[in-house]
Amino acid sequence: MADSVVRGEGWTAAPDLDAVGEGYGFRKLRRELDVTEFGVNVITIPPGYATGGHYHERQQELYFVHRGAIEMTFGDGAKQELREGGAARVDAATVRSVRNLSESEDAQYLIVGAEAGYVGRDAHVPEGETSPRGPGFGG
Repeated sequence: MADSVVRGEGWTAAPDLDAVGEGYGFRKLRRELDVTEFGVNVITIPPGYATGGHYHERQQELYFVHRGAIEMTFGDGAKQELREGGAARVDAATVRSVRNLSESEDAQYLIVGAEAGYVGRDAHVPEGETSPRGPGFGG
């Protein structure tokens, strides 16, 4: 593995994904980064590989393609291609599966799952700062 996970007061960071696992399959970001409010994993699949289908009882999931291109197949038979930077939201009860579209390159995607809903815009700017976006971005 590359650099290891670093922990501080109120935060945990992985300098890259190799710090939380290697090879094919799941990289358990939730466990490695001490996440307690939602599920989060990175999955790496080999060229041409297709996962089996699955669904959840309660948690909605967000899929984000970090590397490569995947095709998602949904319970209604629809298929959607997602490239690097692409994303899909899938409701809990919807069956979904993933296939790596490349015959020569790995695909890697992040999945975030949770239940119980959005908490709203609860961000605050620390005293002495004027914008959480930094210079050059509108309020």
